[in-house]
Amino acid sequence: MKAIKVERSNSLYGSVQIPGSKNSSLALLAAVCLADEPVTLNGIPDIADLRVIYELAAEIGLNVHHEGNGTVVMDPRPITTAALDPAKSSSFRAAYYFVGSLLAKFGRVSVGYPGGDDFVSRPMDQHIKALQMMGATFAFHQNYYTVEAKELRGATIYFDMITCGATINVMLAAVRAKGTTVLLNAARDPEVTDTANLLNLLGAKITGAGTDTIRIEGVTSLHGGSYTVIPDRLIAGAFLMAAGVTGGSVTVQHVIPEHLSSCLAKLREIGMELEVRDNAITAHSTGILRATRVRTAMYPGFATDLQQPLTALLTQARGKSMISERIYPNRFNHAHQLVRMGADIKIRSGVASIQGGKPLHGTLVHASDVRAGICLILAGLRAEGTTTIAGVQHIERGYEDVVGSFRSLGANIAMFDSEETNGQLSLLQQSN
Repeated sequence: MKAIKVERSNSLYGSVQIPGSKNSSLALLAAVCLADEPVTLNGIPDIADLRVIYELAAEIGLNVHHEGNGTVVMDPRPITTAALDPAKSSSFRAAYYFVGSLLAKFGRVSVGYPGGDDFVSRPMDQHIKALQMMGATFAFHQNYYTVEAKELRGATIYFDMITCGATINVMLAAVRAKGTTVLLNAARDPEVTDTANLLNLLGAKITGAGTDTIRIEGVTSLHGGSYTVIPDRLIAGAFLMAAGVTGGSVTVQHVIPEHLSSCLAKLREIGMELEVRDNAITAHSTGILRATRVRTAMYPGFATDLQQPLTALLTQARGKSMISERIYPNRFNHAHQLVRMGADIKIRSGVASIQGGKPLHGTLVHASDVRAGICLILAGLRAEGTTTIAGVQHIERGYEDVVGSFRSLGANIAMFDSEETNGQLSLLQQSN
């Protein structure tokens, strides 16, 4: 069993090259299935979730060739089936994108239920409602579900809640549907815009991506092309916060600052200094931070995926901070682990109350998801003694080489294998 050991570190200094967006890559790799010619994607990170997609691709006939340095050439022409392995497709949430990308071509898609990080409730009701309005029917089985449509027809669809996943999924389905589809109350996330930009490059007719109203004119075919994924704003935000946790100066290279506007505003509010350039951001901090209040929201609000590393940062801010989690109210497993390290955090009704300035001490903790893992690494950088982080497989779902990236900034961090940690983790899980 792999684990990460973190020792208290001095101030971090240096720069980190931000990889392509994990969440955008998941959508782009599925979107390629809509094309009728090979598509080259650049900047795709080498992470666990995407490796599962490559396995699924091989099983349905999608040809994938890795050229190195994040370049992947995909040829959808050999696809012979739209039946995805239930176990593999349930291992990550975004497998449902294959419904939108394969349904028009094959008329029937089967896929496992959404998996990935468990935040208690990730309903699919908006996906189901929208696709049904376009002519699809659903059948639900024990380990998988099927979606069928003799013909997908354009429709005007209002999302009852803002949802990035459903916006992308329905947009994919609408690209080769008959007629015009209009998505109202659509998600405005950069990942939505990124997917639309790829599809338009291939010959789709999508307007309005990045606003709350998206219009898709159906087309009969898509050609090939080459496209580069946007940088990962969530990884960039976490590394900027690392400068605040330890003090020091950290630069994130290859970013789109606009995608981090709400995060940057909050970091300035708590006392960090930021230098923003065209494609890089430098965060400076003396380690003296002010308490704040944060409410997560859909883009362009403060991202739920950044509240976990922010929680670690706010344990170092003197005073009482409040984080209200409005997207996934139960997304506070990381807080319970921070309490084990000495943090003063109380959770009630989706709100975390953090009394900052309390000393942290190293202990064995468990990362329950990608962002929780980064939160615990940040906390370990300030904790006295050694912090051992289990659940590394969750971190690897979103980061290529998290240890190497932090070490390049001067962090005292290492990966190791330990049967002893395996036994200790079992005891920890029993106590929880």
